[in-house]
Amino acid sequence: IQPCCCGSNDSIKKKRLCAGEKMEAPPVTVMPVTGGTINMMEYLLQGSVLDQSLESLLHRLRGLCDNMEPESFIDHELVYLLKGQQGNPFILRARRSLSHPTSPWHLRYLGQPEVGDKSRHALVRNCVDVAASHSLPEFLNEMGFRMDHEFVANGHIFRKGAMKIVVSKLSRILVPGNTDNTERLSLSYLVELSVLAPAGQDTVSEDMRSFAEQLKPLVHLEKIDPSKQRH
Repeated sequence: IQPCCCGSNDSIKKKRLCAGEKMEAPPVTVMPVTGGTINMMEYLLQGSVLDQSLESLLHRLRGLCDNMEPESFIDHELVYLLKGQQGNPFILRARRSLSHPTSPWHLRYLGQPEVGDKSRHALVRNCVDVAASHSLPEFLNEMGFRMDHEFVANGHIFRKGAMKIVVSKLSRILVPGNTDNTERLSLSYLVELSVLAPAGQDTVSEDMRSFAEQLKPLVHLEKIDPSKQRH
């Protein structure tokens, strides 16, 4: 379990954030989380594959990855914003498993992507991921966050060493909070190749590029700048 990004504060409500630990949460800050062992970077490549090509991609991944059969998942993700007086809003992502409802929630912070270095073959951004209790949505609302959008993701997870390959179908929720009433966003699956590593381990992007080459022409995984994409 990664260390929790919690500091000292005497607010009882904030103690709910950490799952299984009686630790207190800090005030929300708009600064990137750095320092200590939680200063991890996410290296990411993304692409998509049409529905009719899904089975071919899964067959290829079964042959390339460590686990012959992938992990299946159905998750509900809520994206929260905290708008300041100026600048971009602070964004947190809360995700829960619909297939394992008793599992802890996950709270995720993703920093601004470092896209300027063209020698890197993957997008790089600061990442903090912590387990949280089921009261996470209430906690975020009390902290001043407001939910911007929510969706359901279902698919498969493959692993190859430190690399994680997620193939998922995204569906929008038609009635807020009702995960049984959804509509698929597209006729394709999102494919994400990622590695979580300490800052400075840029050599992992070479391994990712080599692995991505083996998935062509089924899927083309690229370094995509999220700031150029719309929600």
